[in-house]
Amino acid sequence: MKAQLLENLSDLLTHPPPLRGVAVPKPIPGPGEILLRVTRCGVCHTELDEIEGRTPPPRLPVILGHQVVGTVVGVQSLETLDSAPAIGQRVGVAWIASACGACEFCRSGQENLCPHFRATGRDVDGGYAEYMKIRADFVHPIPDSLSDSEAAPLLCAGAIGYRSLRLSNLRDGQALGLMGFGGSNHLVLKITNYQFPNSKIFVFSRNPEEREFSLSLGATWAGAMDAIPPSALDAIIDTTPVWGPDMEALKILKPGGRLVINAIRKQDTDRQVLSTLDYPSQLWMEKEIKSVANVTRQDVREFLNLAGEAGIKPEFQEYELKDANQALLEMKRGKIRGAKILRI
Repeated sequence: MKAQLLENLSDLLTHPPPLRGVAVPKPIPGPGEILLRVTRCGVCHTELDEIEGRTPPPRLPVILGHQVVGTVVGVQSLETLDSAPAIGQRVGVAWIASACGACEFCRSGQENLCPHFRATGRDVDGGYAEYMKIRADFVHPIPDSLSDSEAAPLLCAGAIGYRSLRLSNLRDGQALGLMGFGGSNHLVLKITNYQFPNSKIFVFSRNPEEREFSLSLGATWAGAMDAIPPSALDAIIDTTPVWGPDMEALKILKPGGRLVINAIRKQDTDRQVLSTLDYPSQLWMEKEIKSVANVTRQDVREFLNLAGEAGIKPEFQEYELKDANQALLEMKRGKIRGAKILRI
């Protein structure tokens, strides 16, 4: 099968580019696993972090990709599952490839915090390929109302955005800020408009085109990262890879408000920005900072159902599998309008 393989960590700007198109054997599912014929795979900023060494190190070589939509073409020993996927069924695969199921976090519904959490496209091969195998109990049915391309970004960008919004503790009528407006936050805006129709949404982006894009989707106001919005905010969700926006966010957060950081890592190069934190003006008055780590299967399935019912669909651009490096490079350079999808 054709695949895009990551063999070494490097800067995305290196030559040759980090992903190499290869022909590799089609995977063979083991007990409790299924084989998928991949049709679409979303491109995520986390893949930039994996390639450039900002995440826990991936298994190398590895096939990236954790927003996967495909059709079940093979199964292996699924008798123990209550509802096993069927041959021909369309399913999705998200960032969570498996968890132990026995630790305190798994037992309490927090499998995203499991010490044995395994990530798709990092610890096991992902969807930048024509086929992939995955544990059958970690796939997700796709609502009929969503096309393959519409569903792919919902499996990570959408699901993690859904979790971030839930962790923000936002109530209808309260003001929400979105720092950065890429694949995840453009879906958070759509979710918020549906779930909290009386809430105003304020978008912060360094890119004027992204600011205009957010207004076209229903944002109340849009400005630069250091702009002062018309009113203080009850909650803010940050999806940027740097610390500067968080320092700005704390200045405009109401007393008792919560800043949710939806990023797997922040760049070390601007860590000195943290030394500018002024406790009285930025963090006092019971303001909170909450990080988001991974997603659970429940997050993914709840959000897919919500998206199907509410008609929440991403904006996206499609690329051929062979152009995966190009899609990632455009993301690194900030050329983002919605989500990026590999058509396989």
